[in-house]
Amino acid sequence: MAAMRTILLAVSAMAILSTASAAIYNVGEPSGQWDLSTNYGTWASSRNFHPSDQIIFKYSPQAHDVLEVSKADYDSCSTASPIATLNSGNDVVSLTATGTRYFLCGFPGHCAGGMKVKIDVVPSSSSSSPAPASGPSASNAPPPVPVSAATSIEATGFGLAVLLAVAGLMA
Repeated sequence: MAAMRTILLAVSAMAILSTASAAIYNVGEPSGQWDLSTNYGTWASSRNFHPSDQIIFKYSPQAHDVLEVSKADYDSCSTASPIATLNSGNDVVSLTATGTRYFLCGFPGHCAGGMKVKIDVVPSSSSSSPAPASGPSASNAPPPVPVSAATSIEATGFGLAVLLAVAGLMA
């Protein structure tokens, strides 16, 4: 029985440690809204995004949406050929690899009004991921991996739930 408790404790510790490294960012925080009143260049440049982090776009779907676009479309605010279109109002994007990702609002005039954000995903300090590619294909980042709000669990909450469950089994 003691061996079983030790194994359960080790497994729960690994679960806590593996999820604690990912960060979750609400785009535009501290207000946390995807809207016309936030300077997204300042917001993004004050954060370090790493693979396995998530960014969440929260907004009214009647007023905004989120398009992931190429660098050229980002620079020109073009909505003609998005890589992905998100419109739930609570869009979770997993940052799965290093490189730069480009997002903008597709509603007329919103991108020109500043509703666009460039996310630079850099290797974690403990990561052995290769540096971002350079050249014309560097802006062809993988499409976002949407996660429903119901399955988006904050890392610390998940770790605490696992620890409590294991502690309950050990009692």
